[in-house]
This record gives sequence, C-alpha cells and structure tokens, in this order.
Amino acid sequence: MTMKKRLSVSTKVYLTLALIVIGALLLWGSNYWLESYGQRILKLIAVYGVLAVSYTFINGITGMFSLGHAGFVAVGAYVSALLTMSPMEKEMTFILEPLIWPLNSIQTDFLTATILGGIAAAIFAFAIGYPSLRLTGDYLAIVTLGFSEIIRLIALNTQNITNGALGLKGLTEYTNIWWAWGWLLITVVVIASLTNSSYGRALKAIRDDAIAAEAMGINVFKHRLLAFVVSGFFAGVGGSLYAHLLTTIDPRPTTIGIFLTFYLLIMIVLGGLGSITGALIGAGLFAILSEWLRIFESNITIGNFTIKGIPGMRMLIFSTLFVVTMLVWRRGIMGMEEITWDKLYNWLLRFKKKNTEETETEPKRGDTDE
Repeated sequence: MTMKKRLSVSTKVYLTLALIVIGALLLWGSNYWLESYGQRILKLIAVYGVLAVSYTFINGITGMFSLGHAGFVAVGAYVSALLTMSPMEKEMTFILEPLIWPLNSIQTDFLTATILGGIAAAIFAFAIGYPSLRLTGDYLAIVTLGFSEIIRLIALNTQNITNGALGLKGLTEYTNIWWAWGWLLITVVVIASLTNSSYGRALKAIRDDAIAAEAMGINVFKHRLLAFVVSGFFAGVGGSLYAHLLTTIDPRPTTIGIFLTFYLLIMIVLGGLGSITGALIGAGLFAILSEWLRIFESNITIGNFTIKGIPGMRMLIFSTLFVVTMLVWRRGIMGMEEITWDKLYNWLLRFKKKNTEETETEPKRGDTDE
C-alpha cells in the first residue's frame, strides 16, 4: 500500500493564489474572446454556483432535506432590487399602489444591497428554521416547501412592497463577470472553511447519525440552525445576483418558486451530494445544458423536413436526467469527494510513475533475441 503524499500548507497557498490569478486573467480575457451571449452564460454559471454551494451546505453536508431554498433566493432578490432602484424608477414601476415608506425614497449601491439582501434572507432562514428544524426527513421537506410557497404568495399579494404579479422590471444589470465570480469565490471559501472546521465535522456527524452525535455532546439543533442561516445568507446573495442578471424579478413559480428549487436539486444531485466541488460541476453543467437544450424548444430544419419545437422540452429532459441519476448514479459525479491539491499531486505522481514503468518495460530499439 503506497503512502499518499501531502503538500505543505505554504505550497497550497501559493497554488491557490496562482489559480485565482489565472482565473482572473481568463475572466478578463473573456471580455475579448466571448460575445455577450457567452459572457451571460459565464455569469450564469457563477450565480448558479453560489446557489448550488449554499444549497449543498444544508442538503448534502448537514444532511437536512430542505425544499425551501427558493424562498431565501426570493427574499434576497426583492430586497436588493428595491434598494438599488432609484426613487423615480420606483414611482414609475409601482402604478397600481405606491411603494411604502421608507423604501420609496431609499437607494443604495449594489454591494450594500446584496449584503442586506443576504442578511434579510438569513433572518427569514432563522425565523423558518427555529420552529421547523426539529423535524427531519420528509416532514422537514414538506414544511420548508410550504414556507417557500408562503414567501412567494406574500410577494404575489403585497402590491405596495413587491408590486404583486407585475414584479420589478427594468433593473440595472449590475451582475457582471467580476461580481458574479467574486461572490462565488467568497461563497466557496466560507463554506469550505466551515466544512473543514470542527463545526463542519460536527455537521457531518449529525448527517451520518444525529442520535450518536447528540450522545457525543453535539447540540444538533443549534448546529443545524446555524447551517440553515448561513445557507440562507448566501442564497439571498445569489438571489441578488440572479435578479440583477435577469434584470427582472416576479413571483412566478418558474422564477422564484418550486422550479428553482428543483433546478438546484438537480445541480447538487448530479454533482454529488455533500461535495462543494460537485455542486460547482453540477451548476456549470446545468447552466450550459439549460442554454444548449433550447434547440429542442425551437423548430429544427433538416433538409426539407421541419421538426417543430416543444415548449417545456428542456424541463422534461432535465427531469429524465434527474431520475436516471437517482436510479443509476446515486452518488453523482463527485459523490462526497472533493478535488484538493493533495489529490491532484498524488494523481500526477501515479501518472508519472505509470509512464516511467511503461517506458522501462518497452524493448530498446536494436535489441534482438539471441
């Protein structure tokens, strides 16, 4: 059995910084290499990444089956949208009923609005989690789904706060490459740091066996509630980025309802429950496939034949992919594993050793059997 080698902490720090610099250069170059549509997909990958990583923190790492993530996304989206709109824009938008004071006269910058949107979502997460996190399994899923739908219905019926069914449209597209990927980096660093800390190990113990974890002195409810609040904060941040990428937000189920939660569930299950790396891979695949699969919803002409597009075909394909993954590939792409510098280093060593052994076993040119 070969011993796995580990890199020093300083080496990992230098490699991480180098990766960040290279990533920043690639993002800067994307302004010249990609057209506006390609840049939009790149931003969408990052926004989905923020939402997927925050979602896998409670569903995968903590092991709580929650279906209310879209509600926190909605809170962050509405709060940040109302704070970034100018008083004149609000007056023109709220036609049926005027916006209540003081929201009608407040305007902040995008960073402040995003942070406040995350804080508002965290407060809602605490208010929802405190009475419901004593439940587990399907009961918790039903309760969180119900709370998420309550938030959507409140957004639908509070005309003087959210503009009701009309929603908020014409938002400034603040979500550029740097905001999207910068917040993704912050989300990954914070969630990964929590996961690898003693607090994260306690969460994993709760996920594996809550009764045994409590017997070892871990306060199960407290740890779950804190994870729920942290996840809600980053969901609110993702909601702010999402609203200012779409430049519109409304209470339709396809925008901030059960469909969004279903999309996020596909991402983390496809990537691997309990894996931050898997959540990122799942988010990237979903963002790319969701755009590529649009061809099945539009007419396709092959020679003299025209195949009519089917509205909603993307959803059918994603649903099929989700079912197949659950039946055949339950662990997803990464399972509960993460891509780390140590694993990459050991993989390179094994690859190098394998190539060296193959080279040594090959007969040298000119050798003949006597």
